[in-house]
Amino acid sequence: MGKKVKKESETPCKETFEPLPVEGKTPATVVLLLSSPEEDILVKACEAIHAFAEKGDENKVSVLGLGALAPLCHLINHNNKLVRRNAVMALGIMATNSDVKNALKKLDVIPSIIDKLSLEEDVVVHEFATLCLASLSVDFICKVQIFDNKGLPPLIQLLSSPDPDVQKNSIEIIFNLVQDYQSRLAVHELGGIPPLLELLKSDFPVIQHLALKTLQNVTTDKDTRIAFRDEQGFEKLMDILSNTDLSDLNAEALQVVANCLSDSESFQLIHKGGGLTRLMEFILTPNVSEIQSNAVKCIAKVAQSSENRKLLHEENVEKVLVELLSVADVSVKTATCQAVDAMSFHLASKDSFRDLGGIPAVVQLLNDESLVLKEAATQALSNLTHSNQLNTFAVYEAGGHEILVQQLYGSCPRTVANSAATLGIMAGQEVIRCSILSHGAVQALVEPLKSTNTQVLVNTTQCLAVLACDAEARAELQSAGGLQPLVNLLHSYHKEVLHNVCLAISVCASNEPTAVEMCKFGALEMLQEINQSVNRRSSFSELALISLLNSNLSVKYSLTSHLASSDIISDGFYDAGKARPGQKILTLEELSKQPVNQHQPIIVVNTAAEEAVDVPEERQSNPPETDTSKGDCRTPRKKKGDDKQKDETQPESPTEKPWKMMDDVSLQLLVKEAKKSILPLSDERGQYAVLARLVSEAMGGAVEMEKLHEFPWVLHLSELKFQLQSNVVPIGLIRRGIYCHRALLFKCLVDSIGMSCTLVRGEYNRAWNEVLLLSGNPSSNGRSSQPCCYIVDLMHQPGSLLKANTSAAVQYQTI
Repeated sequence: MGKKVKKESETPCKETFEPLPVEGKTPATVVLLLSSPEEDILVKACEAIHAFAEKGDENKVSVLGLGALAPLCHLINHNNKLVRRNAVMALGIMATNSDVKNALKKLDVIPSIIDKLSLEEDVVVHEFATLCLASLSVDFICKVQIFDNKGLPPLIQLLSSPDPDVQKNSIEIIFNLVQDYQSRLAVHELGGIPPLLELLKSDFPVIQHLALKTLQNVTTDKDTRIAFRDEQGFEKLMDILSNTDLSDLNAEALQVVANCLSDSESFQLIHKGGGLTRLMEFILTPNVSEIQSNAVKCIAKVAQSSENRKLLHEENVEKVLVELLSVADVSVKTATCQAVDAMSFHLASKDSFRDLGGIPAVVQLLNDESLVLKEAATQALSNLTHSNQLNTFAVYEAGGHEILVQQLYGSCPRTVANSAATLGIMAGQEVIRCSILSHGAVQALVEPLKSTNTQVLVNTTQCLAVLACDAEARAELQSAGGLQPLVNLLHSYHKEVLHNVCLAISVCASNEPTAVEMCKFGALEMLQEINQSVNRRSSFSELALISLLNSNLSVKYSLTSHLASSDIISDGFYDAGKARPGQKILTLEELSKQPVNQHQPIIVVNTAAEEAVDVPEERQSNPPETDTSKGDCRTPRKKKGDDKQKDETQPESPTEKPWKMMDDVSLQLLVKEAKKSILPLSDERGQYAVLARLVSEAMGGAVEMEKLHEFPWVLHLSELKFQLQSNVVPIGLIRRGIYCHRALLFKCLVDSIGMSCTLVRGEYNRAWNEVLLLSGNPSSNGRSSQPCCYIVDLMHQPGSLLKANTSAAVQYQTI
């Protein structure tokens, strides 16, 4: 056996692993590598994802679907600078896809990205971090998160970055943020104006445009405008406008200029520095039409302030604008009309435009095919003529009123509204109004009355109220079918529309046929309803109702139970009894066509003689024959054969004969008798007393108070209705009348012979007349005493004058 030998101790081997080059052949493999603990692998994985995602949106969505977004958001905070940079690059390029952007909004990654804007990070990190934020900042919630996480200060710092991509991304984010008020203020407070102005010198147009758009937003704030002015911002903008190589920036630059000039303080300082003069020179310099148009829009915006208008007037801006009215480009002329409109709020400017020949130039633009230009031109004319009579005549002399009438047929609501407003102003002059009417203005206004546009309705009704003061215009409005749409507008709840409609109705109501027609369309009922409303009632609606009633005394008496001494009864007046508020009152023609009923008759007044028939002398001197067996009705008897002869001589017409009021020969004779017996009397009291007795005798004589119930007036009127086969009874046929019939006849005769009295309806068929008479004896100082009101007794002691409010008068008026 061999001798045992002690083994030497074995030393442990050190585990070593040779570096293994990693190749990821699929995106899924690379995404898995994002979870590796090894920094080199992480660097390469992030780099690979960036390169893959950069190739297109499909790749970005693919990587998103493989779950790369969460690890990348984690890796942008890695301690390794290279890992951090590549992760930011991958995340920034992926965020340009909308699906990725929506996914990022749920991961609360914005605070981490903002941290990467630190100046300690390299420019590549800045570029892709800002690229990521630029994509996210279009979303409102993300904008709030960027602001709340203090993203603006580092972004403003990065505006001065040497890398143009960083500048572009940073200014884009800031532009998105300043759409909100709090960010606009913060940009100024954080010193953002100087670097923004510096970017205007950039070699890259996209950066310049974004800088100007951002300045356009922030300079809407007054404090920001002060800082902008202190940094010579306006001068830098004018330098851009004067540089022909930078013409592509003019539109945005002019928007900022307009903001700078909007408040009076800035405007005056710029004006003192010669900035306004430079702007005027720029506007007149032949340039691209779009730029010239924007420049004039700038003037229009500046002219919104009264102080600015005064300074612009001192710079003779009117001369510049009048010259631009003749340029070829429509957009320039449109902008110029808008500027003329704005400047016309300055009274001196209105005169300047007229003296420089601007008004005919604006009128000429009404013939242009452009609807936008027509709208601007009509608006300018409306303002130019407002409160300026000379300008009104200048438009008239240029033939503007004729063209404006045609514009009322246009399809653009604003053009129609402006045209109606201008015509309404011009129609205030008698000569011009006649000419406007001769060109068919009333007919042209009918269709706009049916518009749903509030401003069209306001201006159209206002214009109509001025034009309708002419009788022919009212008749034309009625024949053109304009009354119904006008009345329909009483349903409007717009205050100004309703006021103007009521005003137009009150003007139109001065013509009785027009008033009657409007009542047919329900104007009366609607006005009553309006005047009972706390919110809709106004002095205009009250005036319209009064005017309507004054032109339709039958309706007035029916509704109010009172006719003043100035309300003169004429032929066609009828008493249909007291109407309830809101009740539709039928016309006399409608009432006459109703079948005979049990109600009290409608009493009608008609003193006109039939034109086609000569009244024989014997008929004029003697009352017509009466049939005493038929209730003593004074209707002339028909002679045998009259009907047959009428049928033979006048064959039936296939069309319905027009309705005609029944003749009242008896009333004609009463009027003649009243004139003959009353007018020669010199004593006014005696005139009323004699006339009262004449009325009493015609209607059955005196009736004792105690025997009033025996007076057969009800039976008599029923027999008249039966004989006439009508509910409408001429007042001259009534031989048994009481208070209401006698008071109406008295009023009718008084008005016919030129005297004066009222007609008042009481309760239970009572009615009376009031007259004003002097008490007779002069007072101690030699002056005549005040006139007193008397009630005329027509029933019990005909001719007695009862002093108002005495017991005798009250007894006569009440049961």
